[in-house]
Amino acid sequence: MTTRTSIALTFFVLAAVAAPPLAGAQSGDLLARARALHQQVPLIDGHNDYPWAVRENTTGRDLAALDIREPQPKTMTDLPRLRAGGVGGQFWSVYVPATFAGQTAVTATLEQIDIVHRMIARYPDAFELARTADDVERIFESGKIASLIGMEGGHSIDSSLGALRMFYALGARYMTLTHSQNTPWADASTDEPKLGGLSPFGEDVVREMNWLGMLVDLSHVSPDTMKDVLRVAAAPVIFSHSSARALCDVPRNVPDEVLALLPANGGVVMVTFVPSFISPDVAAYGDRANRERARLQSAHPGDEAAVTAGMETWRKANPEPRATLAQVADHIDHIRQVAGIDHVGLGSDFDGISSVIQGLEDVSTYPALTAELLRRGYSDDDVKKILGLNVLRVMRQAEQVAARGEGVPALRQAQGGLSSSLPRATEPGGVQGPPPIHR
Repeated sequence: MTTRTSIALTFFVLAAVAAPPLAGAQSGDLLARARALHQQVPLIDGHNDYPWAVRENTTGRDLAALDIREPQPKTMTDLPRLRAGGVGGQFWSVYVPATFAGQTAVTATLEQIDIVHRMIARYPDAFELARTADDVERIFESGKIASLIGMEGGHSIDSSLGALRMFYALGARYMTLTHSQNTPWADASTDEPKLGGLSPFGEDVVREMNWLGMLVDLSHVSPDTMKDVLRVAAAPVIFSHSSARALCDVPRNVPDEVLALLPANGGVVMVTFVPSFISPDVAAYGDRANRERARLQSAHPGDEAAVTAGMETWRKANPEPRATLAQVADHIDHIRQVAGIDHVGLGSDFDGISSVIQGLEDVSTYPALTAELLRRGYSDDDVKKILGLNVLRVMRQAEQVAARGEGVPALRQAQGGLSSSLPRATEPGGVQGPPPIHR
């Protein structure tokens, strides 16, 4: 029996236990077909914040205190549910808050990367670090989950191309250019615009990432920054966890005018499971809750206990609406219609969200979404693209751009600086990262 076959049998047993019941037209046949597709290509999720959950829920970032071999009620992620969900590749977010500045942000990001490396070393039968598209496919075929690293926010590099290059050497394979606040060189979607997109240094950051083979992630950035990046980039971009603004008008989603530009660039929008980015009703509820909190803070200055009690009373009187799995599929439908089937992926944001979508509560539930797409008439080939083939194509194209030496600013290349001599993981003898950590 091959490793992939034995893993498949384990997967079906776990899925039968952990998968939620399907309603209506989502028949058992569709779910079985969905699970089979998850065995044929790696489902690559663009964004999971489990490393931050470790930081928040343990003392000293202790993986043993949140052992994911066992079910973990504090998180949306553990190994039994990853297997039940048919996850084949995961970008683990090494998020640190945008309020972390300067060297504090750099150090905290290094600590988050350390969590990912230690997690992979702690569960070597389940995870392996992936640096290239070929790595993802090889690791998936071995029955493990290909583990990639994504940096969530350009504040993590403290405006240093040297720091960017070293994060790449440690395994980071995308960087979101901003988080909730502007960086000195790029405007965020949820901050007051300062630059109207990218600064000249921001353009250099994009070119440097293209030269390295590091994916440029446009989740969290403003529409003007999106357009500037698409103008400058030599490689396809990703949106690691965003949805369609036409269906849910929040700043974090992608407007149609940007979706229409994606075919020329080749990029992918990885549809997220953040309820307020999926459902207009949930988004409106969040706005009302924020206004109520502001009212309470004004009425009770400096009394956080009173504000908290007031919000609890308000929420009991105003139950939060629920976003649904069907609405997530609606966003996939829309992006497919505007940008095309080659430009859609999945980026859950599990363990980075405080509420969940009905039917997509944790990492075990992906097959239910796959079954819904099949119910809507998506072909097997189209579903495979959404699950992971689109992202693998983007990774390969980015690697090809790096192999050709594109993207690096010509002046620095001519001067023979570090940028023109740093070996990359796509080259023979390139950067392989630190030795394994055993703890």
